[in-house]
Parts: sequence; structure tokens; C-alpha cells
Amino acid sequence: MSDSVVTTWTIDPAHSSAEFKVKHMMISNVKGQFSGISGKLSLDESNISRSTVESTIPIETVNTADAQRDAHLKSADFFDTEKFPVMTFKSTKVARTAPGEFSVTGDLSLHGVTKAVTFAVEGSTEPSKDPWGNLRIGASATAKINRKDFGLVWNAALETGGVLVGEDVTITLDVQFIKG
Repeated sequence: MSDSVVTTWTIDPAHSSAEFKVKHMMISNVKGQFSGISGKLSLDESNISRSTVESTIPIETVNTADAQRDAHLKSADFFDTEKFPVMTFKSTKVARTAPGEFSVTGDLSLHGVTKAVTFAVEGSTEPSKDPWGNLRIGASATAKINRKDFGLVWNAALETGGVLVGEDVTITLDVQFIKG
């Protein structure tokens, strides 16, 4: 039995993003993003199930291209960023589902609530060397959560029926890692 080689990769916040989309007025999706994502990947290519990933996202960086909506999202009605400034994810299980595709389950902590969430992951890409000699890889991950499961329950009824903000939120991470 050979020893496994584990490599450590750090998220490059300048080339990584966390985005979300949620139904607005039951007719269209509103999208937003967070910046400043940080974290690391411990990659065991000989036994992918021993790999781990963790990340932290500063909630106060939320940006939906509308300052008034962003202020409302940061308020106690939604994220309550003064009380809950970050969202974190820490993997508990990694499994290969197909060539280049993985299922990563872990604990997502948001708004003071921690729940198991599974991301469908594409990648990682083959390592590439940047102009400064660093090795880089990339991956994309997507999950759907119900915001009410995390205590994000604010809403408003619409005159025509239905609600202002949908419950299902799709989270997409596009992450670039630097080896070391």
C-alpha cells in the first residue's frame, strides 16, 4: 500500500466568486454575489474521499447591483451582518460521481444555523502555472438551499398572490486555488 500524497491549495479571492440567485415576485431571478471568499483545499488524489475543503465568505460584501436592496439584505430582516458577519462551509464527505465531477457534502453555517448541504462540483481543472510560477486549479460548485432552513424568513405578500422573495436559493461558487 503506497502512501497518499496530499496537496494543499488556498483559495485566490481575486479570482473566485460566490453567487446566488433567488426568485423575485415569483417571475424572475435576482442574482447577487459575495467577494472576499477565502479557504483551503486539502487534495488527496489517490483517495479523493480523504480530501477536505473549507471556505469563509464575508456576508457584508453582498452585491446585487442595487444599493437599497443590498442594505436590506445586510439588515436584521435577512443576513443581519452585524450579528452574523460570515458564512462558512466545511466538508464532511467528498465523493467522485463521474470523471471530473464530485459530490461534496458539508456543514454550511449561515445566519447562526448550521445544516448539511451537498454541492455538485465540476473540476478541478488540470494544474496550470501562472506567470509568477504558482500552480493553479479551478472548480465550480452548485447547491440549492431553502433560505428558511437558515432562519432567513422575511417576506412580503403580493397583492396578486404569492410572495416577494422565493424560498429556494441557488448558490454557485467559481473558485481558483493556488498550490501551497
